[in-house]
Parts: sequence; structure tokens; C-alpha cells
Amino acid sequence: MNKLKDMVEFVSGSPQFRIIETSDISAPQYTYYGQSDLEADLIDMDSNGSDGKQVRTFDKVNTLCQGDVVFSLISGKSAIVGVKHRGYLYTQNYVKLVAGDKVDSKYLAFLLNEDPFIKKQFQKELQGSQVLKYTLKQVKELELPDLPPIDRQRIIGDIYFYQLRLEALKKRAANLEIQILLEKLREAIHK
Repeated sequence: MNKLKDMVEFVSGSPQFRIIETSDISAPQYTYYGQSDLEADLIDMDSNGSDGKQVRTFDKVNTLCQGDVVFSLISGKSAIVGVKHRGYLYTQNYVKLVAGDKVDSKYLAFLLNEDPFIKKQFQKELQGSQVLKYTLKQVKELELPDLPPIDRQRIIGDIYFYQLRLEALKKRAANLEIQILLEKLREAIHK
């Protein structure tokens, strides 16, 4: 049985408390990658309510590229970084997973988010624990189910992300319909 550490390379985020902030405007400015950004990347939509916290620093920090697989050690969710979040600084609460040629990025995110075998491993590790944060060691030691051929992985990954986006668009449309209906009802009251 393959472990995740045998299939991907792990790049931990920059420790936030070690970043030395500067007011020098010649220093590069970075936006922190947060949970709302990850949720937005999962459905390929704009993050609503991203705090967009920024920092200026001359320090070498870890940033994300479009297409990176990012895993949140807080929520246990993973996503593919979208174009809007490229260059964002990620902290020690996130891990970038660099997939090799044996596993497709979208399929990897699908596995980590949806596979019952992987969910069971996470639950077993968290049983009786008050800590609501996953550890890098836990993620590295995850046992993976047998992987389908890479072309099938790509199809599954594409369908998964397409379905998440479709679901989000349906929710957004339903919310807009409710708002329109409420507005019409308010107008009816005031006639």
C-alpha cells in the first residue's frame, strides 16, 4: 500500500510568526492565503469575504502558483489554487502538495476530500484528541487506495471539480431567486 509521502512532495508554508514585516515600500507585498480563498478555489469562484490580509517583507516566503494542490491543516480540505490566488503567501497552516507523474493534481484533491478510506484514517487519528488541527506527519502517513490509471484519474478529477462548481452556481442562482422574490414581496406590501 502506497503512502502519500511516496507519491507527492510536501512544501510547508512559511511560519507566520517568523516573517519580519517592514514598512519599506520597496519590499515585496504579499497577500495571505486563507480558508475562504481555499473554499473559493474548490469551486473556482471569487472568495467572498477574504480578509485579504497583506504583509510587506524582504524575507523569503513560500507562495502559491496556479494549479498547486494546497491542503489546509486546519480544515483538512484540499483545493487547486486558482489564477486569482497565484503569488499568495501561505503559512504553516497549509501544505503544498507537489504531485509526481503517478497522481493527477485534481484527483489528489478529490481523494483527500472525498475518499472514505482516507476520511477514516483522519478520524482515527483525531479520536479523543482535543486538537482540531491536522499534522503534517498525519498527512504524509496517509495510506492511499490503489490508484486508477492516470488518464482515468484526470477524468475523475475534472468531473469532481466541475460538479463542485455546478453545485455552487446552483446555490448562487437559488439565493438570487430568493432575493428577487423577497424584493417583490416587499414592494407588494408597500403598494
